[in-house]
Amino acid sequence: MKTVDQVMALEGLGLEGDRRCLGTPGSGRQVTLICQEHLPVIAQFLGKSEVPVELLRRNLLVSGINLYALRHQRFRIGEAEFITTAHCHPCSRMETALGEGAVAAMLGYGGFCARITKSGLIRVGDLIEKL
Repeated sequence: MKTVDQVMALEGLGLEGDRRCLGTPGSGRQVTLICQEHLPVIAQFLGKSEVPVELLRRNLLVSGINLYALRHQRFRIGEAEFITTAHCHPCSRMETALGEGAVAAMLGYGGFCARITKSGLIRVGDLIEKL
């Protein structure tokens, strides 16, 4: 995982440079999103002072919006458009990345998966707009 200031979202594929972009076209898991506000909660459940977002293996870190309100909704970030498809449940890799109990700590806080419905550039600081 690496942090970038901008990325191209490619309709039906994923984020340019991400391994999922090379996967199954049309997948409902082209992009994963997680709320910054959930990171301290996950850390608290793990008894840690913080959880580095890179270890959570999500594509986009968002803030100031309740992702649950966007479930099965269309939205825009920057020039790209998306539709949320499902919860992004934690997998067993989280136990390796964060330690024992990580899957339980992330339940309900793992974010959402989305499909890209319109290609476009996404930049750090772009707002999420419901369509």
